[in-house]
Amino acid sequence: MCLLASSLNAASPISISLFRTERDATNWSSEKLKELLVGLCVENDEGKCEITEVSKLEGEASINNRKGKLIFFYEWNLKAKWKGTSKSGIKYKGNVEVPNLSDENDMDDLDISVSLCKDEPETSLFELMRKDGADKVRAALDSYVGLLKTEFTQGMILPTANGVTKQQMSQTKVKTDKTKIGGSSTAPPPSTGVKIPTCKFSLKETFLTSPEELYRVFLKQEMVQAFTHTAAMVEPEKGGKFRLFDGNVLGEFQELVPEEKIVMRWRYNTWPSEHYATVTLTFTDKGNETELRVECRAVPGSEEDRTREGWQRYYCQAIKQTFGYGARLC
Repeated sequence: MCLLASSLNAASPISISLFRTERDATNWSSEKLKELLVGLCVENDEGKCEITEVSKLEGEASINNRKGKLIFFYEWNLKAKWKGTSKSGIKYKGNVEVPNLSDENDMDDLDISVSLCKDEPETSLFELMRKDGADKVRAALDSYVGLLKTEFTQGMILPTANGVTKQQMSQTKVKTDKTKIGGSSTAPPPSTGVKIPTCKFSLKETFLTSPEELYRVFLKQEMVQAFTHTAAMVEPEKGGKFRLFDGNVLGEFQELVPEEKIVMRWRYNTWPSEHYATVTLTFTDKGNETELRVECRAVPGSEEDRTREGWQRYYCQAIKQTFGYGARLC
C-alpha cells in the first residue's frame, strides 16, 4: 500500500502538468499594447492628433491550458498621452484612459475616455480625438486581444483526451471576432447551381518597404506562415495553389508580375462550392514606401464586410506588425 501511494504521488505532478499549465503573458502584453498604441494618429482638415506615450499600464494577462482548452485572462487599466497639432501649428495636449480592458468585457463595452489637459484652450481637435481617435484606440486594443490569442500562444501544446498532443493553433478561436479569416468551422455548402449576388471593393495601404520585398511577403511560404501565424502551403508560380489559415482560405495564382502585380483566384472555404473572387494586388513604388492596392471582384454580397475586414486585419495589419513595415494605424 505504501509503495502504491508513493508511486501515485510521484506521478501526480506529471498528470497535473499535462492537463493544466499556465503561461504568463503580462510582459508580452505590456510591450504589445505600447507598440499598438504609441504612434496611433487621426487627421482631418483641422490638424492631426497622435498618441505619444502610454503613461500608465497596470494589470496582468495569462493563459491557462486546462484539459486541452485554452482559457485567456487579461485585465488592464491604461492611460496614454496624446498631442494635437492644428494646421496653423498650435499644439494641444490631452489624455486617453481605458480602465476596463478585460476578458469579461466586449470591445463595444470598453470605456474610452478622451480629455484635454488642464488649462488647454478649446479646440476642434478634441472632438476629432474623442470620436475618430477613440475608434482607433478600440481597434488597436481589439488587435491586442487577437494577437494574444494567436501570436503569443503559438507553440503551446494542447493535450487531448487520449493523451496525444496537437498544436494549439489548430483549435484556438477568437471570441466574438466576426471578421476572423475563415471564422466558421462548418463544411463548405454544396454547389446549388444558383447565381449568387456579388460585389467588388478596393483598399489602399502604404508599407514602409520596397515593392520587391512586399511582393515576396505574399509568395514566400515561410513569410506567409510568419504573418498568418499558421501553417501555409504556397506554390509561387502561375497556376500555383495556396492554402492559408488552416485551410480556411485557398486559391490559385493567375498572374505574377515581379514587384508589380499579383492576380489570384481567392475564396473562403465556407463560400458556395467552387465560387472564387478575383483579387488583384498592385504594388506602386513611392520612394521609401510601397503603396499596395487590393482590388477584390466577385465577392459574395453577404461576405463583403467580412472579406474587407479580413484583408485589412489579417493581411495588411498583420504584415505591418510582423515585419515592421509601418504598423502605425494612421
